[in-house]
Amino acid sequence: MTEKAYSKGTEFPPLGDGKLRLYSMRLCPYAQRTRILLAHKKIPYETVNINLKEKPEWFLERNPLGMVPVLEQDGKVIYESAICNEYLEDINKQNSVTPTDPYRRARDKILLEMNSKFTTAYYKALMSLKGEDAKSTIEAVHTSLVPLEKAIVERGNFYGGEKPSMLDFLLYPHYERIEAIRTGFHADLMPMDKFPKLNAWVSRMQTVPAVKETMFDTQTHIGFYKSYGSGKTDYDIGLK
Repeated sequence: MTEKAYSKGTEFPPLGDGKLRLYSMRLCPYAQRTRILLAHKKIPYETVNINLKEKPEWFLERNPLGMVPVLEQDGKVIYESAICNEYLEDINKQNSVTPTDPYRRARDKILLEMNSKFTTAYYKALMSLKGEDAKSTIEAVHTSLVPLEKAIVERGNFYGGEKPSMLDFLLYPHYERIEAIRTGFHADLMPMDKFPKLNAWVSRMQTVPAVKETMFDTQTHIGFYKSYGSGKTDYDIGLK
């Protein structure tokens, strides 16, 4: 992955015919969702990292929401991580991770929606780790994880059963970062005694080749969160 990140005022990097490009930010969990799928399906692509604090004008032309991931190929632009992954599955049938059973696909979408309650609680907790409401926001994270723990108990080693599915790839990135909050900020968002199966699932996901190829270690995540909280931009710009 390129170390450079493009910011406001930079020129648009030319994109060749037929080339698939991913607009990303190295430590964004939503972009990681798509990077995992690209690695799993072994799809050739190039990465252009974006400084999300000072976004290039040409990036906002492609995604007015200003978020990553964004896919571009031959003038076609797709954004939003779940939509990007669904699109990649539709145009690249090899190594499919989408269930064939319509009911399972529907249930997976329900679980993904439930997970959005976790991510909302996660960011609220992250922003208040040193505040007076830290305890209540952490408890809200625990509450949001209950249906996800129940589901992995019912399904097996992965949400896809005995092997990872699209849902596993979409859920995993935020859970990779929980250890950084546990270690670097002494806040346990997913205690082992309350969520043994979820913790085991995270460890199991980190043995999956596509995840190993795209993950960052705990210290890198700690450094990013501390840098972000202090207002520094090194990690956003992609210089570290």
